[in-house]
Amino acid sequence: MHIHILGICGTFMGGLAALAREAGHRVTGCDAGVYPPMSDQLRQLGIELIEGYGADQIALQPDMYVVGNVVSRKRLPDGSPKFPLMEAILDTGAPYTSGPQWLAEHVLHGRHVLAVAGTHGKTTTTSMLAWVLECAGLQPGFLVGGVPLDFGVSARLGAWVDGQARPLFVIEADEYDTAFFDKRSKFVHYRPRTAVLNNLEFDHADIFDDLAAIERQFHHLVRTVPGTGRVVVNGLEESLARVLGQGCWSEVASFGATVSDFCAEGDPGDFDVLHRGRKVAHLSWSLTGVHNQLNALAAIAAADHVGVSAEQACEALSRFQNVKRRMELRGTVNGVAVYDDFAHHPTAIRTTLDGLRRKLGEEARILAVFEPRSNTMKLGTMKSQLPWSLESADLIFCHTAGLDWDAAEALAPLGVGPGRRAQVAGDIDTLLAQVKAAAQPGDHIVCMSNGGFGGIHAKLLAALK
Repeated sequence: MHIHILGICGTFMGGLAALAREAGHRVTGCDAGVYPPMSDQLRQLGIELIEGYGADQIALQPDMYVVGNVVSRKRLPDGSPKFPLMEAILDTGAPYTSGPQWLAEHVLHGRHVLAVAGTHGKTTTTSMLAWVLECAGLQPGFLVGGVPLDFGVSARLGAWVDGQARPLFVIEADEYDTAFFDKRSKFVHYRPRTAVLNNLEFDHADIFDDLAAIERQFHHLVRTVPGTGRVVVNGLEESLARVLGQGCWSEVASFGATVSDFCAEGDPGDFDVLHRGRKVAHLSWSLTGVHNQLNALAAIAAADHVGVSAEQACEALSRFQNVKRRMELRGTVNGVAVYDDFAHHPTAIRTTLDGLRRKLGEEARILAVFEPRSNTMKLGTMKSQLPWSLESADLIFCHTAGLDWDAAEALAPLGVGPGRRAQVAGDIDTLLAQVKAAAQPGDHIVCMSNGGFGGIHAKLLAALK
C-alpha cells in the first residue's frame, strides 16, 4: 500500500516509515522543517519527503494517511489551520489512522512483542534488550526512539528464527498520547507478551494532571498482557507497586530491590547479577550510573522470558555500545571533554551527573550545560527540583530561551551570576561565552537537552580550540 506520514521526521514516525518501507510499502511523508538525522536516513531509504503540511498533498491519494501526534486542529492567530493537510483529510473523508495503530495492525500483529515502558531509560533499555536478543541469535525486530550504536538504525523488521512460536519485536513503549483523535497512551496499541515497567514518575505535565493519571495509563498497559505473558517491574518504585495493585493477570518478574527476582551486587560498572539470591552472572561494562545498572537488570529479566540466560545477556551487554546522545562523547579539545546527553527530566539529569561523578571521582570538574526544553520543563512544573538534580555538577549553565518562569530564581540555592556556581543565558552565543570562559583543561562538559540545543556541542568544540 501507499502510506503518507504526517510528522515523519520524529524518531517514532521515522522508525515506522523505515519499517513500512522494509515491508514493501510505498512511503512518503511530510514535516515542518525537514531536518537531519532522520531526514538523511529516510532519503537513503528512498522515501520522498515534503516540506510542510500543505493541503495540496491530498492529491497524493495514498491508501492511508498515518498521522503523528505532532498534528493537531490548532489555528494560527489569523484563524487559518496550522495543519491544512489534516483539515483536507477530514473534509474529503480520506482514510487516516495513528502511527501506533498502523504499527499494531501491520507490523506487530502475530509477533511476540517486548515493550519497554518507563519515565526514564526507555531508549537505552530497549536498545539493550534488542542487542541481547540479537547476540543470542534471535534476530529481533525493533523500534527505538534513538539510534543504537550497535545497530546503526532506529528500526528494523527482524526475522522469524526456526523454533520460535512467534518472531520477536522489541519496542520503546511511550506513555505520551497517540494522536489528536486518540488520547490513549501509545503503548496500549502494542499488546506485548513481555512488558517492562522500568520506573514511573510524574512527567508530561502538558497532558497528565498528576502521577495517578499516568499510573492509570500504565495499568491500561498491564491489562493488555496475556496470562502467559510476563510483566517485568522495578521493585524499587512505589508508583509501580500501585499500578500492579490495580490488578495484574500475568507472571511478574521484579528487579532492583534486594528481595527482587533479579538484583545486582557491586558497582554499576562491575557487578554480579543475582536471581532470587543466587549469583547467575557477572557484568563488567563501560556504562556508568545506578540507572544503567537497573536498565541492565530490566533487559536481563525481559530476555529471560524468551529463553536467554542471564549469563548470555551479560556477555552481550559487556559489548553494548549504548545509544547516540546517551553520554555520547562528542570530542575532546585542549583537555576538555564535551558530551551530549538526552537528559531533560530532573531525575534523569541527576542520575546522569551522578553516574559521571562516580566514574570520574571527586577531583574532576563537571560542567552541566542544559536547557529545560520538554513541555513539562517549559511549564515550570519541576523547576524546584533543578538544584537537587544538578548537585553533582561543579558549574551549571542554563539556556533560558522560551521559558515563562525565572530560571535564575529557580537555581538561586546554587548561587547564580558571574563567578558563581550557576549562570543563565537567553541565547546560545552568550551561553557559549560563559562556558568557554569557565572551562579548564581536565573539565568534563555535559550538554543536556531533548532537542538539538542549537548545535552547541560542535560550537563548543570549535570555541575551545
